[in-house]
Amino acid sequence: MVPIHELLARIRWDREFGQGHFEIGYLDHLEERIIRVSLEDIIFDDGNQFSFQLQDSNGDIRTIPFHRVREVYRDDVLIWKRSLRASRTEQI
Repeated sequence: MVPIHELLARIRWDREFGQGHFEIGYLDHLEERIIRVSLEDIIFDDGNQFSFQLQDSNGDIRTIPFHRVREVYRDDVLIWKRSLRASRTEQI
């Protein structure tokens, strides 16, 4: 299946595919749950293929590794999900 960094790049750079409202769900180890955030709130460093940054509700910048992304939604419809086994992904 498509690796998460490739899917996110396609959403960002393919104008037709990238239409809509996208959210990602990442595993938060502190809260022990998946947290959904809007793709608009994510900060990408073009040279970094391992993580992205986002600003949390306290205003702190957090770095999230791509391997913690578990789900991607487009207009509230699940389009990508990482299986329970870290090495397998599903594209819906």
